[in-house]
Amino acid sequence: MQVTAKLNNLRVSPRKVRLVANLIRGLSIKDARVQLNFLVKKSSSPILKLLNSAAANAKHNLKLDPEEMYVSAITVDGGPVLKRTMPRAMGRAYIIRKRTSHVRLTLSEKKDKQKKVLNINKKPARSSHEATKGTAEKKMPEEAKEEEMKEKTINSDTAKRVKNPTEKTSDAAPKKRLTGLSKRAFIKK
Repeated sequence: MQVTAKLNNLRVSPRKVRLVANLIRGLSIKDARVQLNFLVKKSSSPILKLLNSAAANAKHNLKLDPEEMYVSAITVDGGPVLKRTMPRAMGRAYIIRKRTSHVRLTLSEKKDKQKKVLNINKKPARSSHEATKGTAEKKMPEEAKEEEMKEKTINSDTAKRVKNPTEKTSDAAPKKRLTGLSKRAFIKK
């Protein structure tokens, strides 16, 4: 079941109200209230009042539990534009547009119970990577795979050492080449 509430002629531009509306879309009523209480925007308090109004509509008019509802949709449209003038140079008048917004909030019931029943009946889907593996790899135990990986790393380390016999075999990281000011700072005098 869906519950709607409207807020017309909010004296904030739609662009600024949409920033707040996008934050609470898809959240539960409880989470949306927390988000709006701590948000430092002019439009957060009117939207919080609208959210509380929609929750009250659900509770009293339709006998629904507001804790089991979430913000399924919130739309912000432009309202009437108030036109004011500002004096400019050489006697001209500059038009200032004071925009308003219409906000429409829709609450819907959560359907967790139905989703749980569906998830129990479904078998887990195999990933495409698992489907392309050969049967020989599937039969190999994980311990054998780990040993094989260790051997590969050991072989690659020894191959690197053999290729460059002049290089020292210490485990320390190679020194970085110093340039510019750092070179001057570390020069032995």
